[in-house]
Amino acid sequence: MASNDQISLNDPHSPNANAIEAFNFVLATIKSEIVKSRHHWDKHEPKMWSRAKGISDTELINFNIEDDLVEVRSAGTSYGQIILGKIRIPAVNDEEGNGFVHVRLVNNSIHDPPNRGREDVLFHSLFTDEGDRDVDGRPTTWRAIQTSSVPLEFFNE
Repeated sequence: MASNDQISLNDPHSPNANAIEAFNFVLATIKSEIVKSRHHWDKHEPKMWSRAKGISDTELINFNIEDDLVEVRSAGTSYGQIILGKIRIPAVNDEEGNGFVHVRLVNNSIHDPPNRGREDVLFHSLFTDEGDRDVDGRPTTWRAIQTSSVPLEFFNE
C-alpha cells in the first residue's frame, strides 16, 4: 500500500484523454460508492455529507466525467499507478461555491501487455475528511464534499 512519503504526485492538471477514459471505466462504481458513503455517514455522522442535504441521491450523482472531472494528479507505484481526480458535483452549489468529491483510482496495468485495455483500473476510495482534531484526537469537522480551494492531495482512505 502506498503512502504519501512513498510517492511523488505530478502537479494538478486538467484531465487528458487517458484520465477521462480511466474515470469513465469506473464511473458506475464511483457513483455507487458516493451513495453508499452518504448513507453510511448519514447513520453515524450526518455532517460528513451535509452540503448535500436536501439533494436526492439521483441529483447527487448526476455528473459526467467529460464535463465534471476538473483536475487530476497521478503517481507511479511498485504495483502500477495512483490516479486522483476532483469531480464537480453540479447539484451542490451553495454559499461555499461549487462542490467537489476527490476520488482515488488505482491502475494495476503495469504488469499487463500493452494496449490490453482498462480492466485493471479500479476504484479505490473517496476522500472523506475528518479534520480539526480536538485535544483527545477526535475530529470536530467532517466533509465529503470539498470546496474548489481544497487541493487535490494524496489520501489513503
